[in-house]
Amino acid sequence: MIDYDLLNAIPPDCSYNDWLQVGMALKHEGADVSVWDNWSRSGSKYRNGECQRKWASFKSEGVTGGTLYYIAESYGYRPKMTTEVYDLHNLLLDEVIVDQSFIDRERIPGVPENYNAKGEMLEYFKALFHEDDFVGYCVKFRDDKDGRLKPAETMYRRTAGDIIKKLQTGTITDAIGTLDSRAGAYVRFNPLDGEGENNKNVTRWDYCLVESDEDDIEKQYSLYKAMNLPIRFLVHSGSKSLHAIVKIDADNPQQYRTRVRELYEFCKKNGLHPDEQDKNESRFSRLPGVQRNGKWQYIVERDIGARSYDEWIDWRQTQVDDLPPEDNLEAIWNELPPLRDELIPGVLRTGHKMLVAGPSKAGKSFLLINLAVSIAEGIDWIGMKCKQGKVVYVNLELDRASCLHRVKEIYEKRGLSPDNLKNIRIWNLRGKGKPMDKLAPILIHRYKDADLAAIIIDPIYKVITGDENNATEMSNFCSYFDQVATETGASIIYCHHHSKGASGKYANAADRSSGSGVFARDPDAIVDMRELRVDGLTDKYRKDHPNANTVLTAWEISTTLREFPPTNPFRIWFDHPIHEPDPGNYLAVATYNDSGDKGIGSDQKGKTDWFQTVEDLLAISSDTAVTLEAVGITEGNAKSKFGKSTDFEVATIDGTKVVHKRNENEIAFGGTRYKRGKGREWLKVES
Repeated sequence: MIDYDLLNAIPPDCSYNDWLQVGMALKHEGADVSVWDNWSRSGSKYRNGECQRKWASFKSEGVTGGTLYYIAESYGYRPKMTTEVYDLHNLLLDEVIVDQSFIDRERIPGVPENYNAKGEMLEYFKALFHEDDFVGYCVKFRDDKDGRLKPAETMYRRTAGDIIKKLQTGTITDAIGTLDSRAGAYVRFNPLDGEGENNKNVTRWDYCLVESDEDDIEKQYSLYKAMNLPIRFLVHSGSKSLHAIVKIDADNPQQYRTRVRELYEFCKKNGLHPDEQDKNESRFSRLPGVQRNGKWQYIVERDIGARSYDEWIDWRQTQVDDLPPEDNLEAIWNELPPLRDELIPGVLRTGHKMLVAGPSKAGKSFLLINLAVSIAEGIDWIGMKCKQGKVVYVNLELDRASCLHRVKEIYEKRGLSPDNLKNIRIWNLRGKGKPMDKLAPILIHRYKDADLAAIIIDPIYKVITGDENNATEMSNFCSYFDQVATETGASIIYCHHHSKGASGKYANAADRSSGSGVFARDPDAIVDMRELRVDGLTDKYRKDHPNANTVLTAWEISTTLREFPPTNPFRIWFDHPIHEPDPGNYLAVATYNDSGDKGIGSDQKGKTDWFQTVEDLLAISSDTAVTLEAVGITEGNAKSKFGKSTDFEVATIDGTKVVHKRNENEIAFGGTRYKRGKGREWLKVES
């Protein structure tokens, strides 16, 4: 199902790679090529017939609607939140910290007596730029047809070091040129590459601009201070606004846009009306030390508020902390709260989360419908006793009639009397599903007071928000399960597929789920399926089960548990439509059916696997770079694995090849920090 809000959030003149992935995602979700073509037409890069040619070449690349969400988010898209569940990523944005009725309208410091214009400009350039940074600025203006002053000529090929030297030895005119006293001067507050002055030419994403022409200047000044924004300089524009140069400390353009969007939303929530056109990283701001129509552009304040963006986030958290208090163990030691009931004894408690994972065509939906039946009736599920309770099975993949018939088939195959159908509800959402950020509040609204034992979501790829290989995004995604479990009191049981070749590639069952390692760490219980060879064993099984189907498969079940001691793997049959235990022990001699899987062995890993390996190594290290040897890759293969289109790049540090996140200007390796020099050179940062 296509979410057109996502499509509309992506500019058709996006990067070529993003454009292609939009097409792949639309095709995967069942759209017609005309949807992609009509969207592309509004862009300046459109070529007639190109969409149709590319469309025909798209195979099953694994690009889904989740990728569409990820691309849209990189261009600033955020889903509309309901009042019942907040996106954890934006939780603080909904909090009003500044009480407008108590804000003090402070008088703005005026231009200092004996104002040192050159000294202030020098201070500004030294604080914001490195000497080898290229700086964009403008001192020449023209009148447009409406009589307004517009930049006539801009500079972007001079370094900050050159400007600073001229300011130290000469005049402002020597440093930046002859000024237009009508218009003052502009400067781009982030450094450029010397090749242009657009967003793509920005080399560091240190600062953003916040200004408002709607709020009076005293209100602006008071709000900037009350909101504790991490402001490096607060510059009077020489007119009716203050320009706040705010520390954004981003590592890349995507993080910059996300942080700026959140910063602006916070400002709006707390009474400021920032100019929405100022969000981009190459924006012009007012340069202190020059006059504009007889009024100085000058520095009003320096280094006010939090010291960094991260510190500001921490401060905001302390302002809105409505979390429960910590436990005083001494006070409750002899009266600990009771543990939650065990929905599946020794495996899963009510209100906890369980992941069922397996390869394609393992019958996972049958397994989960069987689990729903077992909970509703309070009977065994593949040999594990279930506590009786109410359950909702959220069907996102099967046709409604097919799903309902499967439930009945399972009752009949198991010889069950449908005595407790009131305990089981089937919610058929094929073709009507929503991403989890939108589905979660609906689940809570529907079932908060329903006294459910479990909610089963099958499968999660239909509701994933973000890139399943991105650990941060998958942590945010899984947090919705926590919210639903907490609010409803039900266990959340969800289904996910293995990555290709995972059964043979990973000895640890928890590592087989496709995508980020979050899926191995987030659930309280994991039930994993691994296929077994049944050659020569089915005839023995049929002797004792004369009504068995012609085609039988077999599976080893492994559990990974947080709450309980580990259990031994056990083996089951899939005799359509149910998975059954193997009491006759026929499968004791069965071997794993992994040999046909692709991707076994490090030389056959896909790029996604390599990226995840690097992410996992960085997550457990204080360094921000890891050696090729640690990743398990040779220097000869590094270029093909970490090319220009990936989020990683290869560098040489003191003769050692390492991998680090792309676009980083400083990295840590071996306990030492290194700064990017010219070309591919990395220089040790002196302490």
